[in-house]
Amino acid sequence: MPRIIGIDPGSRITGFGVVDFEGGRLKYVQSGCLRLGDGDFIARLKTIFDEVSDLVRIYKPDQAAIEQVFMHRNPASALKLGQARGAAICALVGAELPVSEYMPAEVKQALVGKGNAAKSQVGHMVQALLELPGPPQEDAADALAIAICHTHSAHTLARLGGARAMRRGRLR
Repeated sequence: MPRIIGIDPGSRITGFGVVDFEGGRLKYVQSGCLRLGDGDFIARLKTIFDEVSDLVRIYKPDQAAIEQVFMHRNPASALKLGQARGAAICALVGAELPVSEYMPAEVKQALVGKGNAAKSQVGHMVQALLELPGPPQEDAADALAIAICHTHSAHTLARLGGARAMRRGRLR
């Protein structure tokens, strides 16, 4: 049963979500937010690295998925987001996890069916797909959505690979 950790990076709040995927079914494991505050930026990056490393040690995921950087109106914000993302990726790669990256529109498309879906729609789908009693916190919901998107992508690719192998077998 693959266990996937999803990360929604941020320089002030980083969301995380852990799901299991077995037999085409999703199972919620844990989610939450790393609240980094307004302190020294370099210290916040270290906190992201340390906390993500701890999450990997605690939940022992097999795979990781993280949101790709998208361009903000403010280039300084995009740079900080990229650095926060880099700290999280270093923690994941340091634990020898394979890391997949998804654009926000890809995640929304995978969960809601349209790439410009509202955050509330994504949260609602996360709640429904994981059969949660209530909606998760926004950043945690985004991280769970990233993990779910990864399971859908990996499952589809595996099925496509099997279909190609079957097709090749019939042609021979």
